[in-house]
Amino acid sequence: MANLQSLFIYALKSSSFFSNINWDEIEKATGQTLTMLGFSVLFTVIIGFILGFILFLTSPHQILQQRFVYAILSFIVNLFRSVPFVILLLVVLPVTKALVGTVLGVKGSIPPLVIAAAPFFARLVESALREVDRGVIEAAQSMGASNWTIITRVLFRESRIGLIAAITMTAVTLVSYTAMSGIVGGGGLGDLAIRYGHYRYQLDVLIVSVILLVILVQLLQMAGDYLVKYFSRKRL
Repeated sequence: MANLQSLFIYALKSSSFFSNINWDEIEKATGQTLTMLGFSVLFTVIIGFILGFILFLTSPHQILQQRFVYAILSFIVNLFRSVPFVILLLVVLPVTKALVGTVLGVKGSIPPLVIAAAPFFARLVESALREVDRGVIEAAQSMGASNWTIITRVLFRESRIGLIAAITMTAVTLVSYTAMSGIVGGGGLGDLAIRYGHYRYQLDVLIVSVILLVILVQLLQMAGDYLVKYFSRKRL
């Protein structure tokens, strides 16, 4: 993915319209965006999986039904999902500072990205698990399968196509979040587009930044679609 974007940058260097662009900064910003995206997707998927499975398992009529736990966790997830990301960036600045020691750059962008995306992904995980046929779960219970076996061998296996689609959707959403993190000096292509494209009215920088973000989103979506089709064929 990074190599494809580097080739794209190299091809653009020959265009006179882009002659004033600092290509080293473009490459650096692209690397920062990929770093932010990689770490935020990793932590979001880990935390979101845990939250999503707990939400599903403790919801009414499920194998670990706990209405109070579900109500509290559901409220917290909905609370974070309802806050616009730009506002959340500012609200969690003290938390970010405490966790990573800075609120600027790539390092300072990852905590708010995860805090914003994990609840969103958790709801997608819960929705994917609800698509699993109830009869399959009951059949596993009737054969004496433990809760852990049902979670790992039934729920996870039967919902993996929906989970892959959820990861893809979350990764695409995080691309836009990384761009917005540039408002508070988060680094990456979003920061470059704001500092040069918006404040300094350098349209060429803005265009290149947007094009690279679009390419990144397309590659993520294509990869996710391929995996969904692959695992769909394996089920047939």
